[in-house]
Amino acid sequence: MAETTVVHLLRHGEVHNPAGILYGRLPGYHLSETGRLMAETVAKAIGGRDIVAIYSSPLERALETAAPLAEKLGLDVVRDARLIEAGNLLEGHPVGQGMGLLRNPRNYRYFWNPLRPSWGEPYPVIVRRMRSVIDEARGVARGHETVLVSHQLPIWAIRCAAEGRRLWHDPRRRQCALASLTTLTFDGDRLVSIGYSEPAGSLRAGPSIPGA
Repeated sequence: MAETTVVHLLRHGEVHNPAGILYGRLPGYHLSETGRLMAETVAKAIGGRDIVAIYSSPLERALETAAPLAEKLGLDVVRDARLIEAGNLLEGHPVGQGMGLLRNPRNYRYFWNPLRPSWGEPYPVIVRRMRSVIDEARGVARGHETVLVSHQLPIWAIRCAAEGRRLWHDPRRRQCALASLTTLTFDGDRLVSIGYSEPAGSLRAGPSIPGA
């Protein structure tokens, strides 16, 4: 009988970003007070599970989200660049209200191909690196559970790929809230189910910046 292995993809918590910047891979963006509470809430929610390994994007907000769970379980956090935020040519720009980035004529040159997308890292590249780290992590945690802390678009892209959906999409329709869990369950090497939960959902004040 094949072993059951569970991979939880955890999106980081809320970030302190009063200027409303699309921060992408920029350094220096840390969890807000609410974000830290989100991370602690997730640790309490899943800290009793059979988790034997924790991986994280190297960005501060992801590492800070992983920290309470790692402390509770007595595990080290493995930093893995394959879990990093998607590359975006617009990082550092203020997002503005609604579709502010799209309305700025200076940004039109980035939007010639939404299917790729032309403003950032191609969707298939994101899927390949996420699939690679997931395969490695479930090998390490075979028969147990593991948590991978990443970002909205990488998690959503690999979920779409796993469910056989198209990769291009409206960012406003992603089901990947702050501090949410996208859970992949494997029977041996076969993916048998995909689940989604929001253990810190009650702490979420409103919609977050896409690509954060």
